[in-house]
Amino acid sequence: MASLKSTTKSLQVLQGVRILSVSLNLPGPAALLRCKKMGATCVKLEPPSPVDAPEGTTGDPMSVYSRRAYDALHAGIRVKTINLKSATGQKALQRELAQAQVLLASFRPSALTKLGLDWQTLHPRYPALAMVSIVGSAGGRAEEPGHDLTYLADNDLVTGLDLPATLYADMGGALMACEAVLQAVLMQKQSGQGSFIEVALADATAHLALPRTWGATLPGTLLGGGHAGYQVYPCLNGRVAMAALEPHFARTLCAVAGIEWTGMAMMSEASTRQKVADFVRKLTQTELNLLAKAHDIPLHTLQPDLPG
Repeated sequence: MASLKSTTKSLQVLQGVRILSVSLNLPGPAALLRCKKMGATCVKLEPPSPVDAPEGTTGDPMSVYSRRAYDALHAGIRVKTINLKSATGQKALQRELAQAQVLLASFRPSALTKLGLDWQTLHPRYPALAMVSIVGSAGGRAEEPGHDLTYLADNDLVTGLDLPATLYADMGGALMACEAVLQAVLMQKQSGQGSFIEVALADATAHLALPRTWGATLPGTLLGGGHAGYQVYPCLNGRVAMAALEPHFARTLCAVAGIEWTGMAMMSEASTRQKVADFVRKLTQTELNLLAKAHDIPLHTLQPDLPG
């Protein structure tokens, strides 16, 4: 068996690849950081801070939204402040492009054109350079405004008035952008030529939403609240995410809870859900964790819901 050290070293598949990023906010920097962890040399160009920006922030809006997130995203990334709209900034940009194997961008196509970073302009000048362009929606809709929340809503992933727990579209798009970088580098090594790959956050969200699109997680289905062993239940001092889905887990849960087993069909009955809820409600998180360990039941205890 390979050691952890040698396995980790073998994952440096982007060693020797220099990636230049002009991406701001979350998807591009998150993708760049993952590429850094795969061994790439990563350089990011940021605009100067606006004159009215809060003290201690940068030209990347993420430093305003969450400084902690910004710092985490840029660990080990060389950041340069360059005004790409100035002649001096354009000269600096060309020097950076000449050294890079991949350009990572996250502007609308019209903005890329204004900065001289559209593929039609770049490819003749840097034929070996690959480009990964992150947009909101693909193709003809790339100019439309949007954000993580709107892409989630468009894919039926905003089901109430609460905001989603994390930025699924942005992080899913970051993963797809990393995949695109790997594809671009592979094609680059095979042909010696650069390629252009567009990554749409809307497409990344649609991929994440496929289980719901298939109907697998709709309300009332086995994965949408219809299975007594696949629920979030209140317990004595918090909550528990119960995932006793398969028959052997469901049977064990019922045995531990003192519920007579009559077959898998019973797990879809409201009476079974009530019995499991009554059992769990009397237990603490510690007791539930001990039961899970002793009886091999998949669950995870959580803190109580915060007051609305």
